[in-house]
Amino acid sequence: MARYDTSVPSELLTGMRLSRAALGRGELVVIPTDTVYGVAADAFSPDAVDALLEAKGRGRTSPPPVLVPGIPTLDALAEVVPPEVRRLVEEFWPGGLTVILRARSTLDWDLGETRGTVALRQPADPIALELLSETGPLAVSSANLTGEPAATTAEEAERMLGERVAVYLDAGPVGSSYPSADPRSGSTIVDATALEHPEGKLRIVRHGVIPDAEIIRVVGAERCA
Repeated sequence: MARYDTSVPSELLTGMRLSRAALGRGELVVIPTDTVYGVAADAFSPDAVDALLEAKGRGRTSPPPVLVPGIPTLDALAEVVPPEVRRLVEEFWPGGLTVILRARSTLDWDLGETRGTVALRQPADPIALELLSETGPLAVSSANLTGEPAATTAEEAERMLGERVAVYLDAGPVGSSYPSADPRSGSTIVDATALEHPEGKLRIVRHGVIPDAEIIRVVGAERCA
């Protein structure tokens, strides 16, 4: 286990290289995001995802979201992307919005008991985006033990997760992108699966850093539950 200060160029290069290698071996890496620190695993390695859930003290009934490098990956992972979702991601990605959609049935992964869905987000953090551009989609959950506050520094994440994680990428305190919200509340999560149907409505399932009013403004009140 090692922590690397990403503000130091040499440590950034080493930390990124070792992070890619660790993820390739099915190990865990703590990364900064625009809301809180996340613990990341190879989304296509069931053993790595199980290790992530075990590190947090969670079971398979709490599958992790998947962070993606950009909007094109949305179409690769989701079976259907309704027009309302396209408007949302154009407005709030990269950023603090997670969208639940039906996952493509052809995907060879096991994130837990997802009921055929996947929660997707593009984070607004340059370190996370660079890593995602090199690794592809990563299963990422907040870097804390279940029941404990989310970590906004690498030190907080390390205190909770310790040796369960191979590499910590330390970018200093995170969450300042959302001054009017508590970054520990995490991203706003919306369930957009029902929007596939003409009468279906989007549900806000976690109230996070993107205000509900902004979601409703983009989607339209008539399409929100």
